[in-house]
Amino acid sequence: MDSRNYSQIVKDLLIQHSQSKPANGEIEVETIFDSENDRYQIVHMGWLHDRRVHHATMHIDIRDGKIWLMHNTTEHELVIELMELGVPKSDIVLGLCPPEMRHFTDFAVQ
Repeated sequence: MDSRNYSQIVKDLLIQHSQSKPANGEIEVETIFDSENDRYQIVHMGWLHDRRVHHATMHIDIRDGKIWLMHNTTEHELVIELMELGVPKSDIVLGLCPPEMRHFTDFAVQ
């Protein structure tokens, strides 16, 4: 697959996931796309009772033509979804795993 399309694949995937609003609290779901630096996030922010909520639920970067999964606090299996969209394992880096453990996976090390 042409890695130039990865940015659009990541944007489309995050837009799809941003459509789900948390069931509790007054929480906004926002996508943050930095296309110039190839950094993409979904952020939840608002209030849950009297507590402020502000955190990234998903964070994906594109570095050197590979998709780096940096953070995912959801139940969604982003790796599987990316592969279903045609991204090969060799172009996916599990950035949320320690570097010394990545060679134990079937995915790119960096």
